[in-house]
Amino acid sequence: MASNDPIFTPELVKIIKIFGLASILMVLALSFFNSKRANNTGEDHTFRMSDSARLYFLNLKAIEYNREVRSDAGMTLFRHQDLKAFDNFPFVNLILILNPVQDEAYLYLEPINLEWPVEIEVQNESVSQKFILDDGNKFQHWENIQKLIPFVESGSQFFIFDQGQKIPLWEKEVEKEGLKRILEDYFRILES
Repeated sequence: MASNDPIFTPELVKIIKIFGLASILMVLALSFFNSKRANNTGEDHTFRMSDSARLYFLNLKAIEYNREVRSDAGMTLFRHQDLKAFDNFPFVNLILILNPVQDEAYLYLEPINLEWPVEIEVQNESVSQKFILDDGNKFQHWENIQKLIPFVESGSQFFIFDQGQKIPLWEKEVEKEGLKRILEDYFRILES
């Protein structure tokens, strides 16, 4: 026997309308808060640069740098004009590297007339600390630079050691400002 009871009773229709309307309102309300999305790709975004940040650097900031295009590696190296190495004189240069193929940017400590590992001593009014920096991949160089960043920002004195001889490094005010500008530009490229 067929039942004469309707499936969609007025009470059921009212419940469906309430839950349907509540679901739509919840989706709309939560859609305003999706500026940060979960990174489930497994990719490392430590060195990731955006197109807008790269273009900003290339159009406005790159004029302060000497550019070296490494087509074999698909990268462009930027050396700040205020950090100048002299012939046959030990020096450590901080290089900003753009890798447009992978949309990444790196910092690299380049020893000039020195061999790895590079020994750097940092002195300020209260602390004297030595760092032995090894060559390595992009993560190793980032770790080395992170050790030096607080001292660069505080205006500390830097020294390098070449065959046991202590040599001043980045001693001019213009060089210290150049280091700060490189770090500022790098963090701007990474938008961090």
